[in-house]
Amino acid sequence: MSDIINKTTSRRDFLKDTGRIAAASTFMAAAAPRMYAGQSNTIKIALIGCGGRGTGAADNALSVKQGPIKLVAMGDVFEHRLKSSYANLKKRHADQMEVPRDRRFVGLDAYKQAIDCLSPGDVAIFATPPGFRWVHFKYAIKKGINVFMEKPITVDGPTSRRMFKLAKRSVKKNLKVGVGLMSRHSRALEQLFQRIQDGEIGDIILQRGYRMHGPIGFFSSLPKPPGISDLMYQIQRFHSFIWASGGNYSDFYIHIVDHQCWMKNAWPVKAQALGGRHYRKSPEGITYVDQNLDTYSVEYTYADGSKFFLDGRCIMGCKDIYSSYAHGSKGMAVVSKSGDCGMPSSIHEGQKPMRSNMVWESKVRPDERSPYQNEWNDLIDAIRNDKPYNEAERGITASLVTSLGRMAAHTGQEITYDEILNSDHEMAPGLDKLTENSPAPLVADSNGRYPIPQPGITKQREY
Repeated sequence: MSDIINKTTSRRDFLKDTGRIAAASTFMAAAAPRMYAGQSNTIKIALIGCGGRGTGAADNALSVKQGPIKLVAMGDVFEHRLKSSYANLKKRHADQMEVPRDRRFVGLDAYKQAIDCLSPGDVAIFATPPGFRWVHFKYAIKKGINVFMEKPITVDGPTSRRMFKLAKRSVKKNLKVGVGLMSRHSRALEQLFQRIQDGEIGDIILQRGYRMHGPIGFFSSLPKPPGISDLMYQIQRFHSFIWASGGNYSDFYIHIVDHQCWMKNAWPVKAQALGGRHYRKSPEGITYVDQNLDTYSVEYTYADGSKFFLDGRCIMGCKDIYSSYAHGSKGMAVVSKSGDCGMPSSIHEGQKPMRSNMVWESKVRPDERSPYQNEWNDLIDAIRNDKPYNEAERGITASLVTSLGRMAAHTGQEITYDEILNSDHEMAPGLDKLTENSPAPLVADSNGRYPIPQPGITKQREY
């Protein structure tokens, strides 16, 4: 408001000019989140995407203890998911559920109907397949609605460029935007980041990250069964299809990519990688038709020449490793002891993470041990107190850097950040015009198999 008022001599003069009245109206719309929080003590939530992660995000939202919050609308393309999510949330938050049947929407346009139930200052949760993120974000910005969107939030260069523009627009409208990269809200990692920036392990020269376990989610898929369209099948099993989710690489590995880049306080400039498909048949001998590789090994390079190695594997019966490490010129750190950001983080003398050479270990208050809850506490605090809070640009960058490693593996080429950002391969154009009767972004062959990456053969795009 100061930028506008400083250009006027008085409130009376300001209101005399109709052009300036229009400018004031524009500003009031931009400032709506702050004003709404002051006028009504209840923040309304709309959940768009009612799978497990969306239900979890809504649970965290309704668990914030900073004033009344209510869930008022839900939307999904699959009615059974919406029903299950509603039932689970009703068990935990019955007093905060105000979602009558006429505010439970099913279909590809459910996001619009759910958002239309909100007012400026309220929050829309986007937990649909990431391919749709830009479509939903664009509509929320138009309506002046704050957003929490699950990761990843882009899957290719063209959608990343589009989302960067939308992010700038959301900042101009003073919208609060949270991104589900909860590692950034881990109090243990916050403590470790500060110590690394203070030089306690010296200059970071090497980072390692591992997520290796058996198949989970919709990692692999069998040929499409009867009774469901190709489009709905790909949306339903989104982990299996790169256009919808970035595949298992983007969905499973983005947290480690993001928090390691945070510890380094930099983003990689290039990547080279390898990957392979190994056991691609079900126990019944049916060939899986998804686009994922079973193994990935990526070498990210920062501008200073230091390296970040990421290994991923989805194969049963192998050694499970799920952790991350940073090695510096003066010592090393355990970033995530287990999982995406599992506590405690620690710093050690030398390069071996042993208890005997540990010099520091994170300590976190019991009420701040969940980064999933912390990110919602932080977002709602920003909304109620009009604090600057917009994670969109950082979330887009993290998603793009994750896709950078994936593209390097899928093409067999060294790929730079600028190359993937400026790539012309939009994997699913026209998602804002999609209907239930639209053709699917991927077409299966006569055996029901979808295109897969062919490193060294298909070099300019991932499939």
